[in-house]
Amino acid sequence: MNSSLRTVTGPLPVSAVRGPVLPHEHLALDLTRRTDREAVLRPDVHGRHVTAELTGLREEYGLALVVELTCRGMGRDPRALARISRESGVAVVAGTGWYYGSFLPPEVHRAADAAHLAEVLVREIEDGIAGGAVRPGVIGEVGSGGERPSAAERRVLTAAALAATATGLSVTTHAHLGVGGPAQLELLTGARLPAHRVAIGHQDLLDDHAIHRALAAAGAYVAFDTIGKERYTDDGTRLRLLIALLEAGFADRVLLSCDISRHAYLSAEGGHGYGHLFRSFLPRARAAGVDDEVIDLITRRNPLRFLSGGASTRIG
Repeated sequence: MNSSLRTVTGPLPVSAVRGPVLPHEHLALDLTRRTDREAVLRPDVHGRHVTAELTGLREEYGLALVVELTCRGMGRDPRALARISRESGVAVVAGTGWYYGSFLPPEVHRAADAAHLAEVLVREIEDGIAGGAVRPGVIGEVGSGGERPSAAERRVLTAAALAATATGLSVTTHAHLGVGGPAQLELLTGARLPAHRVAIGHQDLLDDHAIHRALAAAGAYVAFDTIGKERYTDDGTRLRLLIALLEAGFADRVLLSCDISRHAYLSAEGGHGYGHLFRSFLPRARAAGVDDEVIDLITRRNPLRFLSGGASTRIG
């Protein structure tokens, strides 16, 4: 288990993180496509709103850390992340890797194999993004778009596992609409990455408690990380799935976040914002009987244990 986290402004002791963590967010992003020109968070346009939101959440709820999962080919901007972190007073962990499906850039398709892609990631993790001062502290979000990953997605996921094994980082996945998590975990652990260093993403979009329970039982983290995105599913369903997983004894395998991935989600533009978890979802969880000890576990200790690669549940 690593005693410190790699943030965009330097190492941060795990023990220094006393407030909640958002383990799957985007602060700077560009997923513009011909059919979708709104999936952007431009630092020069939206950065001040992002900074203001994080500042407010630090002041009101003690937000301590955001895990920023914009990776290669997704409009990642390490300088903007460092600036947002410094100005908001919220630590930020940057990601690396490749996304999924049609978002995979040419370098993925040109690569001879997963080992070559893994070398690219290891070099970035060790030497910094584009040779700069910012070093990734997590691999993700990497993923797949269906029940089974395509050949290119398999290379990306395998590369993520190889790089994680070489560097000690953990891996967060994108399971599109919640689908394909078991296949992702099988591939990652098959490449010798321990399950406790894997977070399977977007599981709140999959109304299947049996799959959630199986992922957790295998040792992976089950990420309910699109909270507030009502166009996909309602928070009532998310809460029901969360309670089921807690009652099954897997509170130590849960991660919660909002996955703000376009500017319309920002509070300044009338969206639910990064704070929806704290302002809306967690009060509903408390009303349903989830106590403060469990909330601290799933919003702070779990993400810290995941990021630091720890197998035990002991995070102070």
